[in-house]
Amino acid sequence: MTSAVPAKLGKYEIKEEIGRGSMGVVYRAYDPYVDRAVALKVALADALKERDSSERFRRMFFNEAHTAGMLHHPNILDIFDAGVDGDLCYIVMELVAGGTTLRSHIRPDRLLPLEQVAEIVFKCARALDYAHRQGVIHRDIKPSNLLLTPDMDVKIADFSIAHAVRADLTQTMPMGFVGSPRYMSPEQVHEDTITGQTDLFSLGIVAYELITGHHPFGGESFSSLVHRIVNEDPTPMREFRADTPPLLEAIVLRALEKTTARRYRMGLDMATDLSALFTHLARPVDDLSAREKFERVKSLAFFSGFPDTDIWEIIRASVWLDRDVDEMIVAEKDQEESFYIVVSGDLRVSKQGHAVGRLHAGDCFGEMGYLSRGRRTATVTADGPVALLKVNAKLMEQVSTDCQLRFCNVFLKVLIDRLARTTEMMVRSGGS
Repeated sequence: MTSAVPAKLGKYEIKEEIGRGSMGVVYRAYDPYVDRAVALKVALADALKERDSSERFRRMFFNEAHTAGMLHHPNILDIFDAGVDGDLCYIVMELVAGGTTLRSHIRPDRLLPLEQVAEIVFKCARALDYAHRQGVIHRDIKPSNLLLTPDMDVKIADFSIAHAVRADLTQTMPMGFVGSPRYMSPEQVHEDTITGQTDLFSLGIVAYELITGHHPFGGESFSSLVHRIVNEDPTPMREFRADTPPLLEAIVLRALEKTTARRYRMGLDMATDLSALFTHLARPVDDLSAREKFERVKSLAFFSGFPDTDIWEIIRASVWLDRDVDEMIVAEKDQEESFYIVVSGDLRVSKQGHAVGRLHAGDCFGEMGYLSRGRRTATVTADGPVALLKVNAKLMEQVSTDCQLRFCNVFLKVLIDRLARTTEMMVRSGGS
């Protein structure tokens, strides 16, 4: 550790240096408040001292925390915190213990099996699809920004030059010639308007390298490289690796199309083609529906004000139910400790065979059973296709304390409102 970095930044205890990059030095650190090891990136001090460039450097540095902090995906490196301590700027990230980057696997003598390459690219395509749907374009997809965990999972890192295009956000970074030249798309080279498709082009280059051990466009000089990216087709992959399946080559070449009209439009499209080619990718495809469930749950009034991380925790601690018309969800006198949130569809509520009410998307029921583990006082039946989130009390004990408190606050408001309406109905009934 250099003398310029103290033993502690903010609440974080710095342990050892684990890497260096163009933006800063990365340390293994410890967060005593939540008892976990983290990666702490400290901005390079010399860059912050330059009067002409320090402000731009500082914006680029914290841009990573701003953009990546909006994203919560299993294949995107988590950002936990950011801050300034004296003259030092730092970002706190998820620590990938024992991890490497994909740089070590783009050499001809270190290539991975094709099935592993397909899974890595598949996961990256899914993660980019998620980021693009959140309005974030990475703009610097390359092997050194793709972390590989010891169990061969992959995480996209370094959003320092990412661009946020969401309507509710201001532009986070200037446009122009940005990125790593070897992994730029033609539109980046031309400094044209970019979309998420530029990340897919870069991912196509990474995929080509992982499969063949060679760059698709080569180029002995910068000008030669740029000319080939814009004008020339890649060398056929089977010239470098004879066992490359033709369909896999077709997928990579589509990602490397020079015109966006012919390139993959979304990461999901690329992931779908990969899953059709490699049957072992069928399981991760299910995660796509998990993201769709998240988007549907997030839109419910019940979760208004919940951060994305809490919603993900609640979804993971719950059971998703899809029920068809006339299927019974709960029955009178059943004993259960679950609470239900209606994600979509309509339900009817009855007591002793008599209709007493209806439930719609955003409504919830079962709060008394959740609290007291008592018997159900009503029967709830699907009035058509419905989707529900079944929240179990025991599983909710496993989520973070902050998430539990936020959930309980909303839950109690629902309960108080339900009791107030019941009391009002009883008073009216007694007065009639």
